[in-house]
Amino acid sequence: MPVTSVETDTENLTMTIIADFSASKQRLWGAYADPRLIEQFWGPVTYPATFFRHDVFPGGQSRYVMTGPDGDVSAGYWEFLSVDAPNGFEVIDGFCDEDGEPNRDLPSMRMVFAFDETSGGSRLTTTTHFTSLDELEKLVEMGMVEGTESAMSQIDAVLADLATFAAGMPTNAQELSDTQVRIARVIRGSVGDVWRAHHDAELLKSWLLGPDGWEMDEVIPPGEAGSTYRYHWAPTGDTEGTPFAISGTVISSQPERRVVHTEQMEGIPGETLNEVTFTPVPDGTLLTYVITYDSRATRDAVLATGMTDGMEASYVRLERALA
Repeated sequence: MPVTSVETDTENLTMTIIADFSASKQRLWGAYADPRLIEQFWGPVTYPATFFRHDVFPGGQSRYVMTGPDGDVSAGYWEFLSVDAPNGFEVIDGFCDEDGEPNRDLPSMRMVFAFDETSGGSRLTTTTHFTSLDELEKLVEMGMVEGTESAMSQIDAVLADLATFAAGMPTNAQELSDTQVRIARVIRGSVGDVWRAHHDAELLKSWLLGPDGWEMDEVIPPGEAGSTYRYHWAPTGDTEGTPFAISGTVISSQPERRVVHTEQMEGIPGETLNEVTFTPVPDGTLLTYVITYDSRATRDAVLATGMTDGMEASYVRLERALA
């Protein structure tokens, strides 16, 4: 059991939980920074979590749900107050309402996560700050300590399998809901370089090509919020296929951190909402897409086209370009 100490301070309204691990601090940090990994242990064993958003930077947000054995759902959010990778971060932790947005009428807590090296590996100290004694006592009665211990009992297995999500592993696609999918891959390269590769026209032409035998012959890269972008592809040589283009509008852009934009294949009805996050991890940059479709049928049809394989081919080229 990783949890080695639980201390409740009713005078200072804090609860401090200490957990020790045999893995390095970098590996432990990576598990908290990657939504594919943290959702494997953030919820108790019987209430696994799904993270729909996970922005590990100051001002960033996370959205997640924990689903019980009977299908009951508890939704929560984080608001990142500070991030000092790989040493720690601080968040406001609270509950979401039915539409997945923070419910400000319910209690929230300030949580400080501190990661330290030890002679045997690493230590995580989590200090939760409550706003009142009543709130502290109520959450303890609700099983906060037991739930945390149950959740942390899963981390060792995740740390032992971090290689599955390391740089060089193929692009990973995971269905989050009936209309959402998360596509993620660790790219060998700094966040600055990976961001630039998504916003520089000549760089985009060098790697965003999909399967072999295609080229991007026209590109208008995305810019600041409100700008539009357009990519056009055409087959080369003996490759068979019909040229096509996608375009969209940038909804929001936080350079080297996160960009949200619409996407539509020209000539085909419907569009998606793409939320793209750039997260520094020990092996490079974790590139995460959360794509929202208009229906489950559309989502499944797009995935069945081999989109993930095409993205993987492009990301291999991207790593070569950055190298």
